[in-house]
Amino acid sequence: MTSSSPPSLGSWRLVAAAVTAVVAGCGGPSTPPPPEPVEVRDSGHRQAPPDDGEEDDDVEIVSTQGKLDPEVVTRALSPRAGEVEACYVQNVGKRRWLGGGVEVRWDVDLDGTLTAVRLVRSDLGAWEVEKCVLAIARQLDLGKPRGGKAHVSAPLAFSNGSGAALWDEDQAVRAVGGRFKELGECAKAAAAPEPVNVTVTLYVGTRGKVQSVGFASPQGFADAWADCAHGRAMAWALPDPRGKVAKLSFVYNPVAVEDEE
Repeated sequence: MTSSSPPSLGSWRLVAAAVTAVVAGCGGPSTPPPPEPVEVRDSGHRQAPPDDGEEDDDVEIVSTQGKLDPEVVTRALSPRAGEVEACYVQNVGKRRWLGGGVEVRWDVDLDGTLTAVRLVRSDLGAWEVEKCVLAIARQLDLGKPRGGKAHVSAPLAFSNGSGAALWDEDQAVRAVGGRFKELGECAKAAAAPEPVNVTVTLYVGTRGKVQSVGFASPQGFADAWADCAHGRAMAWALPDPRGKVAKLSFVYNPVAVEDEE
């Protein structure tokens, strides 16, 4: 299979070549950044249902039980393209350094019911945008999977942003220090489960004031927890990047999680 350029939709785009439909259950503690548009080839290790005559160009299918046509996400999102774009445009304001991508995952039951919608990866660092995208994703109808429960995921790429200085992991850990413990108070305050393996992405501006913050986790988290964590992190005073806006990430509450069956 060969890759094709993803469609450009204003300030965001669906990375169509990376949309992957799989059986429910690939999780883990690592939280790499959302994938860039890449050429996706047949891995040779899949066990797919019998050939029904349909082809999924540019998409790798890994399925042992259920199957969803990856193009269903593209078809479902296309009518909502303006809304997804507005999630970014209406929240970016003067923060032209704000940019990155997210990856959304839908868990789909036998009858087509969405059992979970998660923001599994993000380096955007803007909970207002991420929450808006999740709200739209939860409204989509992806149809019934064939052969069993399944999940499908899709990366969405927004503006690359400009001018932010990237701090590495060591700089991020030193900058945040013990403040990350404040996020642990949000589970109780929001009456929400304590999330794990949450990638927290921050932008820090003049005098160390946090300008924006966002979240992602392969295991998911409650919106109420993220609302609380957003408020806590926005109140932090971190090292001053001295005339620049700095972008940094760290993993909150990292734990080893076995792959779901």
